[in-house]
Amino acid sequence: MQPLLPDWQQLSLEQQVAQLFVVRTSGYLFDHQIRYPQWEARQATLKHWVEDLGVGGVIFLGGSAAELATKTAQLQEWAEIPLLMAADIEEGVGQRFEGATWMPPPMALGAIAAIDLERAKALAFKLGETTAIEAHAVGVNWLLAPVVDVNNNPANPVINVRAFSELPDRVSSLISAFIQGAQSQPVLATAKHFPGHGDTATDSHLELPVIPHDRERLDSVELAPFKQAIADKVASIMTAHLLLPALDSDKPATLSKPILTALLREEMGYEGLIVTDALVMQAITKQYGEYEAPVLAFEAGADVLLMPMDPEGAISAICEAIRTGRIARDRLEQSVERIWRAKQRVSQGPGTPCFGKALTGDGVAGHGWETELPPVLDLNGLARPETRQLLNNVLQESQAVQGQVPLQLATPTGSAPLNMVVVDSLLDAPFLGRHTPAIALPNSLGYESHWVDNQSHLRLRTEQPTLLQLFIRGNPFRGSAGLTQTAQICLDQLLSNHCLQGLVLYGSPYAWRTFISQLPVEVPAVFSYGQMPEAQAIALGSLFGQRVGANDRSANAGFTD
Repeated sequence: MQPLLPDWQQLSLEQQVAQLFVVRTSGYLFDHQIRYPQWEARQATLKHWVEDLGVGGVIFLGGSAAELATKTAQLQEWAEIPLLMAADIEEGVGQRFEGATWMPPPMALGAIAAIDLERAKALAFKLGETTAIEAHAVGVNWLLAPVVDVNNNPANPVINVRAFSELPDRVSSLISAFIQGAQSQPVLATAKHFPGHGDTATDSHLELPVIPHDRERLDSVELAPFKQAIADKVASIMTAHLLLPALDSDKPATLSKPILTALLREEMGYEGLIVTDALVMQAITKQYGEYEAPVLAFEAGADVLLMPMDPEGAISAICEAIRTGRIARDRLEQSVERIWRAKQRVSQGPGTPCFGKALTGDGVAGHGWETELPPVLDLNGLARPETRQLLNNVLQESQAVQGQVPLQLATPTGSAPLNMVVVDSLLDAPFLGRHTPAIALPNSLGYESHWVDNQSHLRLRTEQPTLLQLFIRGNPFRGSAGLTQTAQICLDQLLSNHCLQGLVLYGSPYAWRTFISQLPVEVPAVFSYGQMPEAQAIALGSLFGQRVGANDRSANAGFTD
């Protein structure tokens, strides 16, 4: 097999520097579908970045799996050098791209591990493997997963259920299995966020968090899972935008040479790619400029610079730093060589199609299919029966139940019972609709559905028997871990009027812990880590006494101890 990539030493300075950058765009095909125009490149801009600047990769958000497959193929066709194609798919490809499989958050596996660690490890391996298979089917070759942070702060708004557990040993075991499963396929996995983002109540999308612990504590908790990931030869490690005075009192980890070079590269012996978290995040942009931040991150030891605010300007800034001697040329060569190894890994794996303008050993541009039939778009890797079964297994085995379940439906008298659904924002709830189980199933049983979000003016008709369904989980950019005031008001009023018929909570085990402590012991209650329609169907099936899986757990099974 001829080499897919050219000799990187033959590239110009600008071409080598461009390979450091991964830019963001939408997974949708058309410009008018873009949802975050301040961050996501339009088609003409993206083509300029790929064709003219020669950026090293693209990160996607939004759209359907079929659209993404079409878009990644088009981008690889534009690129002279094959691209790294990345996505934040910690909960499966369907988390970001419709039509693929959306898995429960990683903490669901931590709950299973509290009961049966070996079973949880087996599920974690399959989760990594199936996520990689679905990613590969749509042209994504770089999973920005798993999260290896230890979420030992329940108020953490940015990590929360994205972590596998609150315990370092359990996190290490589960991320090890996930990485092995994912990298059994021709994709890169990513351990994030180094050196540990679990013990903070500050969202680094909005502010710069501070981790005040000493080195001994960091070694035993935060760094332990990263040591395991390195032992498993994880292909990349993502930095965290946070300050750790015990390691560097001056700069956040993403911009810290003592952390990225002295600790991660030299002391811990990591040889793979170091990638920054998004450089548009306010923890970085508030203090460091859009051009200085990429230079500082590269200077500190990062190989890949993710989502710069101005890619063209950032490329120029690093070129200037090299020309003036601020950064040595061999520092650039080390990073480009690592990027080359990563690209060869995903492009020449067993059975991997070669998209785009591959460069032959003599430097001549050509396509992998010029002597073969063109590759046919094949989405058979998506939503396979075994993947759907994995989804159901994780949901059922991590579910928690309390009270007198199944719920006993009252004989209809007067007005219909109420199905009250509370969600942070109806505009950000694609998992809810009249066709989804949270609405459709109670409606079929005679309930009248009422949707409430944080913008609603509450007018509770509390004389009706009411099923309360809460969709609560920690999410970035919220500034809190997700326990909404609206949900508490609803619960308080229903309890005070003695008309709470049952409770179903989807998402946060921390909110579940708070709310079930307020319930009379007889009130039926179910907790699911998932919020997707499959989670709704399983949870309501348990509540209403429909087909319930044999692995449903007690109320305490929803925690990771």
